[in-house]
Amino acid sequence: MNLIGKNIVVAVCGGIAAYKSAELVRALQRVGAQVRVAMTESATKFVTAMTFQALSGHPVYLQDSGDLDPAGMDHIALARWSDLILVAPTTANVLSKISQGHADNFVSSLCLAHEGYLAIAPAMNQAMWHHPATQQNLQVLQQRGIYIFGPAEGLQACGENGSGRMLEPKQLVDSCISIFQHQALHAKKVVITAGPTIEPIDPVRYLSNRSSGKMGYALADAAVEAGAHVQVITGPTHCKQNSRANYHPVETAADMYEACMQYVSDADIFIASAAVADYTPSHQRAKKIKKHTDKLVIECVKTQDIIKQVKLLYPDCFCVGFAAETDNVIVHAKNKLQQKSLDMIVANQVGLSGQGFDSDYNAAEIIWPEGNVTVDKIRKPELARKIIQLISTFTQKTSDNVRSFNSQQN
Repeated sequence: MNLIGKNIVVAVCGGIAAYKSAELVRALQRVGAQVRVAMTESATKFVTAMTFQALSGHPVYLQDSGDLDPAGMDHIALARWSDLILVAPTTANVLSKISQGHADNFVSSLCLAHEGYLAIAPAMNQAMWHHPATQQNLQVLQQRGIYIFGPAEGLQACGENGSGRMLEPKQLVDSCISIFQHQALHAKKVVITAGPTIEPIDPVRYLSNRSSGKMGYALADAAVEAGAHVQVITGPTHCKQNSRANYHPVETAADMYEACMQYVSDADIFIASAAVADYTPSHQRAKKIKKHTDKLVIECVKTQDIIKQVKLLYPDCFCVGFAAETDNVIVHAKNKLQQKSLDMIVANQVGLSGQGFDSDYNAAEIIWPEGNVTVDKIRKPELARKIIQLISTFTQKTSDNVRSFNSQQN
């Protein structure tokens, strides 16, 4: 259990428990997280910003200074960078600000701009914790899906006993890990294709596309987080591999087809996010083609439709296709969904600035036979988690139906 590859912001507020946040930063780093620290002005009266800068190895964010964003909107850039923001300690004041959507300091602005996971670690006097206003604010945060870590009970700095102590750093680290280890696909086998294929023309040249593999690798990370056994069949990319997934490198569409047939026979879920070439040269020249003529014609033949074949051979496998389109995105995607008998398809429009191919961001239409959902532009890891969450919802329903049928037969 670790947080390798996860970007976490520890947002420190002005309470005596802020001294624990110094150890929290170190504890998160020990399990592999990349950590940045943001602080409220009042927090610096308890622990200096220099302390957190020394521990994290990065500047501490107190205001928009332009360290991350030349336009001076660091709260936006940091929000986009982070997979999780953990507000620790969370005072009654900041808890109220987050609940009401205030943005009057860097920390509250950061939380409002964040589209990923947000967690709070309350720390306050027991009377403040039990006050109806605080409890009402907590209900609002819970309804929004914000994680509440703690508080613990015990002796408080004011000398009173009761609820309101911030959890210890190790408990908070374990809670952070639990966010990413939700086990929604526990013990499921997931096969994912990622990246481009390259189709040789001669020993020097090939046909390919602009896929970076970032989406496929993000899906692998999200599936691992969900407890799945993950097999990635990947074309050439520069993406970082997850140590808890298996990777099978391929180059051509034919290679990818063979690898898919090798691994998919016992798979529960097949996600075809790779940009597989639709055509490949009918034969590869043995020597480099010289520039002798004004025109060059390369005869190509169709490649195998991998996901269509997988669904045909293994109809019980939950198959998710991808559709990168330049126009009529939903129409083309729905046609692919129907023609290939898919369970789900993720469609996006290519050619838009700042998203899609080779970008860290994307927007998508996630479509299934009975409905669809629109996901506005977000980081690919967050999009991947939304896709995996939807897949787990559908596959869990299927498992429940099978169990129900079996129990009725017995």
